[in-house]
Amino acid sequence: MDSTPSRLAPKAPASLLSPFDVSEEKRACGGGDARRVLATPVVRYRHARPTCRRLVTGGDLHTGAAAFATTIMGLVGGILGFALGLPVGLAAAYLVYLRFFAPRRRLQDPIIRPLRDLDSETLQTMVPDIPLWVKCPDYQRVDWMNKFIFYMWPFLDKAICKIIRSVAKPICDQYIGKYGIESIEFGNLTLGSLPPTLQGIKVYEMREKELVIEPVIRWASIANVTVNVKVHSFELSAQLLDLHTMLTPRVTLKPLVPSFPCFSNLCVSLVEKPHVDFGFKLLGGDVMAIPGLYQFVQDQIAKQIAILYHWPKVIEIPILDGASGATKKPVGILHVKVIRAMNLPKMDLLGKSDPYVKLRLSGERLPSKKTSVKMSNLNPEWNEHFRLVVKDPETQVLELQMFDWEKLKMHDKMGVQVIPLCSLTPYESKLFTLDLLKSMNPNDQQNKKNRGKLVVELTFDPFRDDNSMSAANSDGEGNVSIKRDVPPGGGVLLVSVENAEDVEGKRHTNPYALVLFRGEKKETKVIRKTRDPRWNEEFQFVVDEAPVDEKIHIQVQSRRRGLLPFHNKESLGHVNINLVDVVNNGRINEKYHLINSRNGKLHVEIKWNTV
Repeated sequence: MDSTPSRLAPKAPASLLSPFDVSEEKRACGGGDARRVLATPVVRYRHARPTCRRLVTGGDLHTGAAAFATTIMGLVGGILGFALGLPVGLAAAYLVYLRFFAPRRRLQDPIIRPLRDLDSETLQTMVPDIPLWVKCPDYQRVDWMNKFIFYMWPFLDKAICKIIRSVAKPICDQYIGKYGIESIEFGNLTLGSLPPTLQGIKVYEMREKELVIEPVIRWASIANVTVNVKVHSFELSAQLLDLHTMLTPRVTLKPLVPSFPCFSNLCVSLVEKPHVDFGFKLLGGDVMAIPGLYQFVQDQIAKQIAILYHWPKVIEIPILDGASGATKKPVGILHVKVIRAMNLPKMDLLGKSDPYVKLRLSGERLPSKKTSVKMSNLNPEWNEHFRLVVKDPETQVLELQMFDWEKLKMHDKMGVQVIPLCSLTPYESKLFTLDLLKSMNPNDQQNKKNRGKLVVELTFDPFRDDNSMSAANSDGEGNVSIKRDVPPGGGVLLVSVENAEDVEGKRHTNPYALVLFRGEKKETKVIRKTRDPRWNEEFQFVVDEAPVDEKIHIQVQSRRRGLLPFHNKESLGHVNINLVDVVNNGRINEKYHLINSRNGKLHVEIKWNTV
């Protein structure tokens, strides 16, 4: 039997060889002795040849290290993918839930039924929703106003939205180009078809020149405001809808002036924390449906609004300016010294001229002050002092007019000139030598004619700040009192006679008020046939020192016109007011019972301003 192995037979694995395969094993292992072919026929395994074992083990280690590294990288990638993918997946799932499955918050229209159709149990549950004009008798119902707003609301809605767009556009344009923002535009902008309603309104009686009202406003709107923001070519949308508010503002119209709309400023503040409820969607999902976020946002909005607008914080909106007739407060005193005039023209046929000067501030209704008359003098010297109360040093001017006194006819005007108060420095005297003109028209050819010169000296002294003149004193028990320091200088006493009540004469009632102070007499206009006259007139008394130990006498009288000189005047009562409280406190605003009058009262406001 041939012992040579057949070449067509399958080769046995290296791990298990027959004793007759030694030659092939020798070739595989790098050589050996051929005479060992007839060695003992035993089965040999892998550990039988150490040299061949070392070659196989090196390849297996390389393959195992690569597999181990691949396993580690896969494990790390799986952990990172789980850590990043889980929150992203949860957020995406929650957005889908908010967009398609979350219940939508909608404000339903309230069911309106008459109170007579409700039982007592239902009324008790509705107590917070009953209008204030039902619960509080001092609140008045304004159904006519609600009806007016209801019919005007479609037009008011469009007008208000137009204003919002015009105001918001320049604000949004400031952010375009920043933070990758490409555009900010309104998608939908409407306040809905339901207008706000006034649950009631309360009007306060005030002694000041102001009107205070408190309306209670409730608004359950179906507003829809959508803002589209494009950032890095990606469009984001935010939507505000179903706005529900309830607030109680205090609206103050002050001061009241005799020019339309009859008040200068509009002051608004909130007397209670507002209630605000709304829906907010971001990328189509209702953000307010997130648990806990709705109550947090609602509390924060109410808190921030209360911080900004809750009383005593006030929003002041100016309505009228000085040019529109608004009443301004005095801010200082202008001291005018008329010194002399030079080279005046001759106005009389048989003599020279009899000059005198009239001076007044623009915008004042008070009569002009004037110097003494210098008879037959073309270079008169007066050296006379005058004090005028200044209300607006930026716009007011001092008007100077020189006249020639005549005994039988009208006084001839010799020339005019003006000095703007804005050219003065406070507390500094300034000397002016003025060329007299025919008129203040710059195109008047007669102004080229020489009309003489006028020399005056002006000093503007502003009033002191009330806060700088007040000091807080404590008695050691927690009681704090504010005392106003009284400076030794002079000032202006402003007496405003507002109105009188229940004044009645025996023969006629045509009341007017007469104010007497330091021998100076001033009176209001006469109001005919009334027991409750309203004057609202202010008088000014410029004094050299504070009137601490003095009184002011105000008398209400009645006057009638008649042919006979009997009983043409009649006293309706009087009052004497000590000025010590006015000087120490800066002002008083009180109603005084008239002496020698049955029920008469007089409302007076007095202010003291120092320089």
